[in-house]
Amino acid sequence: MIIKDQTEHTIELKDKPKRIISIVPSQSELLWDLGLKKELVGITKFCVHPNEMFRSIERVGGTKKLDLDKIRLLKPDLIIGNKEENEQTQIEELRKEFPVWMSDIYDLSDAFDMITSIAEITHTENKAEQLIKIIKNNFEKLDLKKCKGKKVAYFIWYDPFMAAAKNTFIDHLIERLGMVNVFAYLTRYPNVNAAQIKGAEPDYIFLSSEPFPFTEKHIRELKQISPASEVILVDGEMFSWYGSRLQYAPAYFESLGL
Repeated sequence: MIIKDQTEHTIELKDKPKRIISIVPSQSELLWDLGLKKELVGITKFCVHPNEMFRSIERVGGTKKLDLDKIRLLKPDLIIGNKEENEQTQIEELRKEFPVWMSDIYDLSDAFDMITSIAEITHTENKAEQLIKIIKNNFEKLDLKKCKGKKVAYFIWYDPFMAAAKNTFIDHLIERLGMVNVFAYLTRYPNVNAAQIKGAEPDYIFLSSEPFPFTEKHIRELKQISPASEVILVDGEMFSWYGSRLQYAPAYFESLGL
């Protein structure tokens, strides 16, 4: 089977994969939910959902600091990663020895393509079709009238403040909520200063739970910078995980009471 991934890289598989390593948390959870518990032999230390998977599957380092020797010992016949979350040099090293399928995701359409492609590779098409249907239905029912047109700044890091800007999955979901990303004129994950935050006059400031663990003290700091903004700690997984967790994201967005 000749397969092209979302980065236009081609891999060859002789049979259905029996030993899979996933090096991205949202995709590890997806594989588990597709019923591939026996095939999944390696995950990262950040692949915390579901807890049963986290406790039972061998860990191969972090998403950006993989333990290549441990991966070799596990003898995978397929590795699944992501262009943004994994380091290119390590992926290139792994590609010399193993089939590596990489996702590259900017919006829900890309996420659905990823789910479909992984399902085709692993022969789990029926479960994937059901999952995608649930996700689409849940997003179609989502209607947050109160937050339509409201301006939001979404931060993923502190010292310096790092925002989610254009060409990110987070920005796409912000748009899907009907909100305006105040840093959409920038690209990817730029550093922004206090003057930029104040000048943007966001109605909301979202502080993500990952990768930086924002707390109440950061809420107080940002309220000083932008007093008129409502500063909220949000679940970063709901805004940035593009696998099976997407089925729960619309209900979470509604729970924020925006």
